[in-house]
Amino acid sequence: VSGIIGGVGGVLGFVPLIMFMFFSIAIIEDSGYMARVAYMLDRVLRWFGLHGNSVMALVVSGGISGGCAIPGVLATRVLRDPKERIATLLVVPFMNCGAKLPVYAMLIGAFFSKDKARMMFILTLLSWGFALFAAKIIRSTVLKGPKTPFVMELPPYRAPTIRGLFIHTWERTWHYMKKAGTVILTFSVLLWAMMTFPGLSQDQINTFETQRKELASAFFHSPDIKGMVKGEKDLSALNQKAASRYLDFRSRMNYIGTLQQQAALKRTIAGWIGQRLESITRPLGFDYRTNIALVGGFAAKEVVVSTLGTAYSLGAVDPEETGSISERLKRDPNWNPLQAFTLIVFTMLYVPCIATVISIRKESSWGWAGFSILFNLIVAYVVSLCIRQAGMALGMGGG
Repeated sequence: VSGIIGGVGGVLGFVPLIMFMFFSIAIIEDSGYMARVAYMLDRVLRWFGLHGNSVMALVVSGGISGGCAIPGVLATRVLRDPKERIATLLVVPFMNCGAKLPVYAMLIGAFFSKDKARMMFILTLLSWGFALFAAKIIRSTVLKGPKTPFVMELPPYRAPTIRGLFIHTWERTWHYMKKAGTVILTFSVLLWAMMTFPGLSQDQINTFETQRKELASAFFHSPDIKGMVKGEKDLSALNQKAASRYLDFRSRMNYIGTLQQQAALKRTIAGWIGQRLESITRPLGFDYRTNIALVGGFAAKEVVVSTLGTAYSLGAVDPEETGSISERLKRDPNWNPLQAFTLIVFTMLYVPCIATVISIRKESSWGWAGFSILFNLIVAYVVSLCIRQAGMALGMGGG
């Protein structure tokens, strides 16, 4: 049930953002300004093998941080040349969509708190740079071919009509919900199952429950607590010493809970994958816990935050409330600014979320969707490895 609810929420959660993006695109298109933006940037984008009309797909995907790759993929429909269109939809996932921002906020808050604005500006420039150079590589290899000349009649400026804007927005949004929604729901449930099953055995669960009972029994039968309270409802009567002991008791109970969460996550399919990938990701400085979070990020990038919280025994966390996680990571001796920046760049570049992959498949084929996963993984690994090794060579790998 949780997987189905999460999957439906994942599909419906994109709808308001997609409607807003389509509405914005409709305004720019109907006003006549889209053609002029494409014309002005065509000369720059042509050097990278793209078309002037590719700019809107890149912008709505997160070119100014906070967009979404799904409407970016759908925005490639305005491109007439198949190779330029496929090249564009393959590089839009490199942009900084809104789902990546909680991950950035968590790591920047922990290790770059004095340069937050500068770091976000740098990450925006990096996403554009990686996307354009990735397009150059794609257009020079697998999609090699002549560039399409920019021939377009510039329409006159005109005021869009409300009726026209809503019709265009609704038609495009409904197309997304109808074609991609069911597949996204299916894959979301599958990924939820990977993060949940098989989980702990009943004997292991009983072991944790026994630890809780023993801890509670020891607390309520201790000399300075026994007789003062019969349960948690009577805690208001505790003196300062007893209250301090109760806080220690709750801390120990929470610790058992986080140990159980960590053990359960480790015994899932995603946990198994994370542990098997550790030998591959070790040169990047990622252990199995980071790998588990990255596997979860395939469902949605913001899941990386909550999964890191569980994997690193940080307890249950809200992806939007990253402050406590940032503080814990900052105190963790295994983390440092180089490690954080490597993970930021890897998150920026690695596989698109499942919703984007399905959208790429709907707009092209399963072959190009699979290529997107593999290509992004290779680019993310190579770039992150170079950053990691360069930082280590410069002595930046210390705590």
